[in-house]
Amino acid sequence: MNIALVTYKEKGLYTSPTAENEDDTLLKFLITKGLSIEKVIWNDSSVDWSNYQLAILKSPWDYFDLIHDFYDWLAKIEQKNIKLLNPVDVVKWNADKHYLQDIKNAGLKVTPSSFLTKGDDVNFEKYFEQFNSDKLIVKPAVSGGSKNTFKVAATNTEEIIEKLTPLLALEDFIVQPFLNEIEENGEWSFLFFGGKFSHSLLKKAKPGDFRVQHSFGGTIHPQEAPTHLLTDAEKYVHQFAKGCLYARVDGTVINNEFVLMELELIEPFLFLNEDENALDNYYRALTELI
Repeated sequence: MNIALVTYKEKGLYTSPTAENEDDTLLKFLITKGLSIEKVIWNDSSVDWSNYQLAILKSPWDYFDLIHDFYDWLAKIEQKNIKLLNPVDVVKWNADKHYLQDIKNAGLKVTPSSFLTKGDDVNFEKYFEQFNSDKLIVKPAVSGGSKNTFKVAATNTEEIIEKLTPLLALEDFIVQPFLNEIEENGEWSFLFFGGKFSHSLLKKAKPGDFRVQHSFGGTIHPQEAPTHLLTDAEKYVHQFAKGCLYARVDGTVINNEFVLMELELIEPFLFLNEDENALDNYYRALTELI
């Protein structure tokens, strides 16, 4: 079986000092296990996908910049009967943050969210009142890497509306209350392989910032998963990540309860170098799905 480890054409937008190392570390590890696997750029027109029987989404980090091309690529993978991990239908669902509404409707806790539809006028006062918050986060419904993400307060609404209006003419956005818990306590990430818990960590933003991504100066702190939080995190995976090789559950603790921020099923950084068992856990899950 020939396997494509799917990545993207790097342009310096979404990299970090350790990101490339994770892909390479995983690739080398899987080769030592005897797998015929190589890195392949998802939208490289020279690739003959007929050469592969399995494709693993690892780091297609520009998919949200090229979402229609990405959807076309997913259709091509299906047409060629190439097994994709994670599954195509799950990936399509997870690509648009409207999925949070499905999770909420299932009775699981998510960050309160409202959506701005393409072409809508913006009235932040409504959302300050709706969420009972003096600060908001606004980002595209299809997005990643904190692209076009704005922190809104009463002092900068006009400035943000000026920036947001031309963007909203092109795509939907999501509006959420700013969670002070992220600044104060950080954001948890729980990693699951094949539906089974592997490892967890706490991500913290650098002082003065609200973005926890390591590309923006955030720091990573491997942590043993508190039992009650892990129990909550497992519910999202068991209901919404069936058949998935990997899932990353990102959230924070509010009033001692876990609240989901993102269920990452397309291209999450997996922090494989942060836990000594992570690579073995990944490989075990992969062999069960091949």
